[in-house]
Amino acid sequence: MTGSARRRTGDSRYGERVPLVAAAVCPHPPLLVPEVAGSAAPELDDLRAACDTAVRRLLAADPDILLLLGTGPVTGPIRTPATGSLQPWGVDLDVPLVPGQPDRGAVLPLSLTIGAWLLARHDARPPVTAVQVAADAGPAELAALADEVDAAGDRVAALVLGDGSACRGEKAPGYDDARALPYDQGVAAALADADLDALLDLDPVVSTELKAAGRASWQVLAGAARAAGGGWRGELLHDSAPYGVAYFVASWERV
Repeated sequence: MTGSARRRTGDSRYGERVPLVAAAVCPHPPLLVPEVAGSAAPELDDLRAACDTAVRRLLAADPDILLLLGTGPVTGPIRTPATGSLQPWGVDLDVPLVPGQPDRGAVLPLSLTIGAWLLARHDARPPVTAVQVAADAGPAELAALADEVDAAGDRVAALVLGDGSACRGEKAPGYDDARALPYDQGVAAALADADLDALLDLDPVVSTELKAAGRASWQVLAGAARAAGGGWRGELLHDSAPYGVAYFVASWERV
């Protein structure tokens, strides 16, 4: 039954505040796109497959609105039309937020560009909206954004983009940091268990030092899930750090 059909049949949640109903967490490395990865593309086949599974589950929740949430230069919504580009990574490929839009419009940050690319791999989907959150956003800003996500008006499913630490080894972008592995293990466990407290307790200073790009987005997700109320069930579909950067894929649903 579609969301509109649910409204016609008098679902008691309508006319009230209808919460976040599902979420997927994926990373946003440019190398996820095979055209960018080139001959190295098979190295991330398992990651792509996990992301596809998470997105399919998100769509299976039958949301009325699909929200893309990821790190950007500022905090706030991105109005359509909007387009991301992979030209900075050597590929002449534009990724519109909504396929077929005639104008480039606003510029999507990398996180939402990869999110839009992941969505484009799946044909049937609800209307899409996008929100970016500054990497250094503080608790009050994150809490306000989480409330906006949860009060979006209809059944909302969120695709949340964010990488873990970038300090897993001497060849990592942030070099090697002994704190990186325990940090990432904590994030992986929190995503697997839908542990809202653990995500909300992530230290922004340590996260920045470890170059964990997903911290702010994960905390908005945790805040929105808490605002939605009820229980949540999580499943970790992927956890790796092939290039010294931690990549997690998780699927959350309400219980």
